[in-house]
Amino acid sequence: MSERSNHINIPMVEDTKANGSSRQQGARTKSPQGSTVSFHNIHYNVELKSGPLCKRKVTQKEILLDLNGFMKPGLNAILGATGSGKSSFLDVLAARKDPAGLSGEVLIDGAPQPPNFKCLSGYVVQDDVVMGTLTVRENFRFSAALRLPMSVSQKEKEEKVNNLIKQLGLNKVADSKVGTQMIRGISGGERKRTNIGMELIIDPSVLFLDEPTTGLDASTANSVLQLLKRMANHGRTIIMSIHQPRYSIYRLFDSLTLLVSGKQVFHGPAQDALDYFANIGYTCEPHNNPADFFLDVINGDSIVAMTKMQERDFEEKESSRQSIEERLVEEYRKSVYYNDMAEELGKIIQGKEYTTLPKSRTITYNTSFTHQFKWVLKRTFRNLVLNPQTSIAQVAVTLFLGLIVGAIFFGVKDDQSGIQNRMGALFFITTNQCFGALSAAELFITERKLFVHEYISGYYRVSVYFLCKILSDILTLRTIPAITFSCVAYFLIGLKATASAFFIFMLTVALVAYAATAMTMAISADQTVVAVANIFMTISFVFMMIFSGLLVNLPSIMDWLAWFQYFSIPRYGLTALQVNEFVGLNFCTTIPDISLPPMNDCNISAPGLMCTGEQFLDNQGIIYTTWGLWQNHLALIIMTMIFLIIAYLKLRFIKKFT
Repeated sequence: MSERSNHINIPMVEDTKANGSSRQQGARTKSPQGSTVSFHNIHYNVELKSGPLCKRKVTQKEILLDLNGFMKPGLNAILGATGSGKSSFLDVLAARKDPAGLSGEVLIDGAPQPPNFKCLSGYVVQDDVVMGTLTVRENFRFSAALRLPMSVSQKEKEEKVNNLIKQLGLNKVADSKVGTQMIRGISGGERKRTNIGMELIIDPSVLFLDEPTTGLDASTANSVLQLLKRMANHGRTIIMSIHQPRYSIYRLFDSLTLLVSGKQVFHGPAQDALDYFANIGYTCEPHNNPADFFLDVINGDSIVAMTKMQERDFEEKESSRQSIEERLVEEYRKSVYYNDMAEELGKIIQGKEYTTLPKSRTITYNTSFTHQFKWVLKRTFRNLVLNPQTSIAQVAVTLFLGLIVGAIFFGVKDDQSGIQNRMGALFFITTNQCFGALSAAELFITERKLFVHEYISGYYRVSVYFLCKILSDILTLRTIPAITFSCVAYFLIGLKATASAFFIFMLTVALVAYAATAMTMAISADQTVVAVANIFMTISFVFMMIFSGLLVNLPSIMDWLAWFQYFSIPRYGLTALQVNEFVGLNFCTTIPDISLPPMNDCNISAPGLMCTGEQFLDNQGIIYTTWGLWQNHLALIIMTMIFLIIAYLKLRFIKKFT
């Protein structure tokens, strides 16, 4: 695809005077030149698996069948009923469809589609994918910083952002937050324009939109399409799929492609579509919306619009919906529009033979790793600070739990009850850190669409995104709450009053939170539903709790089950906390009355009575040497690293194409 110097912020010069100054001005204010996208023999199949796992049957389903045509600069619409394949077709043209099962060729200005075409073109997805905690201007700056070459100065990027805001009519909301479920933001139409602006930053010669009117009211949808029409009039190639537009939107289309079950039944000028259908026996009633009429024809609901003779003949030969589709396809292939299209495609390829095998697809970046890391980390932390649900609420809940635990186990004593209370407090603290990590399940799931879209569009590398999430979640949302919880609960409970014991306690609590969070990330990285990920994690943590060392005496477990304890995060955390707390404690009081039996003396333990912390640890089978303490920390660190590697690999290799 040839590189072009496009500037969408400069309107097309309409002065037709052939004087020198006008020509010079036209050269300086060159409008964006769209590319001609041609598609040749497009077929797309998917595998469907059915039946029990042991007898799984794999069948092929045809989604797109022998699609041919071209789309020139202007507003090109792909119309069809639900399930007709219009979104799949759009993804094929935009190089965002999984190459498996795909055959055919997509050419850009007569040349093979570049492997990184998805990074060179613009693609606006159906669901808005933009950071809602940031303002419109901040989102545009983020796109400009990562998608424009580093050779473009910051001043030029800022000018482009300002011009884009002006062109999209977003001046009044430029410094307003886009909005989330928790934060009130801009309107739906303004959100859609913001999504369009994120793609226009790179001045793409081709802009794809997947059902841009979804979720918008009629008036807002019309204003968005008016915007697209103005851009198309200035020379940009805009290709979009749309379901059922109103007439005021339909009349804006330059070309129309009608799909029925993945087959073409019309491809040509949108203004000629009604006449074409009238010529084959389908007449649109007055005041009927053409888009609605086309869907009625496709669904077999417009036979009443035919003449009686045609209707009788039609009913005799073709009565099923499938036969209607076949007839529509046959009529189109006999039409002048099909012949004109075939002739135009011949001129485009000019006799050259191109392979029909799917090309390898690559992602290219305009910025370095460090530049990406800087901007993504900045956005991640800003999103964290501006989102009260993940920042303030996290610390507030931790503070509340610390006060509750401190109140329940307040001022533990150095007697036999103190052993039970200490164990209960330490077990609760460890378990709380594990289940508190469940909030990390949403880390990758809620931003899945945003991440996938930005990654395949060439914003940043997977490693950049992953590292920024690790720094923002593990080192912020886990460290600060761990410190807050430790400072509150430790002194309220009355645990060992030494500085070293306190900091070891804090370190252990943080490491347990890190390991549990890493495990949560590893489980949820390839999940798409938060509830499903929570089920897997809850089962895992409950199973780990059994082998933590409180609910069952670990030395007494049968050998064939004992090895499960080495996979228990709570076990390592609880063991480290016990060693840190119990070593050096004495739970017996010296009785001065010599008439009491010797067994009550602190130096001689009564049956079943543990007077020292070391005795308790021996009974639990815990090694309480210095290495016995730190080996648990080392185990937590190793588990954290292993789970993080698993999470990264899952994120790296998850399916990123539809």
